[in-house]
Amino acid sequence: MAKKYWSRFADSYDKRQEYVVDKRLLDEITKKLDHLSELGEVVEFGCGTGYFTKIISQKSQSIMATDISDSLLEVAKKRLGDYPNVKVQQEDCMKTSFTTEVFDSVFMANLIHVVKSPTAVLQECHRILREDGVLIIVTFTGYGMKLWEKIKMGLRFAKSWGKPPAHVHSFSLQELTSIMEDTGFTIKISKVIGDNTKALYVIGQKNKTA
Repeated sequence: MAKKYWSRFADSYDKRQEYVVDKRLLDEITKKLDHLSELGEVVEFGCGTGYFTKIISQKSQSIMATDISDSLLEVAKKRLGDYPNVKVQQEDCMKTSFTTEVFDSVFMANLIHVVKSPTAVLQECHRILREDGVLIIVTFTGYGMKLWEKIKMGLRFAKSWGKPPAHVHSFSLQELTSIMEDTGFTIKISKVIGDNTKALYVIGQKNKTA
């Protein structure tokens, strides 16, 4: 169902996202990502059209950009064709085809709040990350937003995307960091960013095995 839902909007995905959450928030996220250190070998879950993949690729030795939607991936392939360190591949973030401990970093944006099982995604991130590997999450949220701004964003969502997916959840910062810690990550950075619209920006590091 999730694959069909997002695939409907492949040709207009970026414009719809900018309209719903405000391009100023997306620009602020981009600035945060631009300050990241070298990320090594990276996998991105929920790359969509590759909106943030370009900036992450500049911080990566290599990046495997993945999504469940083949339609979105076709757009991403065109956008990222000139980036030699990027490979685009279809994957289900809750159960990937990757071997254990194969990546230095996992990046996901605009994903964890719309998946059926956030815990399953985090467990998969933990499995495929090398020891001390880094997990970077950006996720839109109503946490910290004024009621009127939430209402306006909800109306923009309905106008742009229609009825939301069944599993949408607006995480608070405490909720997200708590399930990350429960899955075996030490939180290094946790912030709420944005003005009228908000996003959580969290970085966790895979705990060393005993």
